[in-house]
Amino acid sequence: MEHSCYKCGHTIEEGRPFCPHCSAPQIRVVISEPIPAAAPLSEVASVPQVPAARPASETVPVLAVPMLWSHAVRPCALAALVGSLLMFLGLHPLVAMLVVGFLAVVFYRQGRMGASLAAGAGAKLGTLSGLLLFAVSSILLAGWVLVLHKGPEIRQTLIAIIAQAAARTSDPEALAVFDRLKTPEGFEIFMVASLVVGFLASVALGALGGVLGASVLGRRHRN
Repeated sequence: MEHSCYKCGHTIEEGRPFCPHCSAPQIRVVISEPIPAAAPLSEVASVPQVPAARPASETVPVLAVPMLWSHAVRPCALAALVGSLLMFLGLHPLVAMLVVGFLAVVFYRQGRMGASLAAGAGAKLGTLSGLLLFAVSSILLAGWVLVLHKGPEIRQTLIAIIAQAAARTSDPEALAVFDRLKTPEGFEIFMVASLVVGFLASVALGALGGVLGASVLGRRHRN
């Protein structure tokens, strides 16, 4: 048995909790109506029976809590700031990227009476917080390097790491790549590649943290 999604109109199999196209929840409750006054016994027989089933237009989804982007920027920015500080205090960057998505959901739910969020909304919050984390941490790192003149020191550290990696292999192609990375041009390529990888990791892990936050906190709210 199938029915149409109340939000996007696509056909959905009966029993699916969320629409696979727009992630809108499909669990519905009947909108309460005023109880009519009791009719005289003589009129009871003439009153038509109200059908048990209600059309979709007279029902509302249980978990339909829309996420407003205008309300999401502030909690995501706060989560990104906290994640950046934790990362500079020693937290592993990958863990910080995951935590920042979870924190974005926590901060977003504050002041909203513990409203539940769908996994898709949590992923959006996590993605935005991951983007902001990447931007904030990149700015802080650039300022730290420029103010303290850490550029040469960082380059020497990376060259030492590359030399250690080159010492573990005898593959001519790998050694040629390591030698290229030691040059100024190779160092620039390495830094650009690191930024791209960091950007993708921030988005992916932030979204994952947002999904976990929406799932865990939503389960606690239902219990």
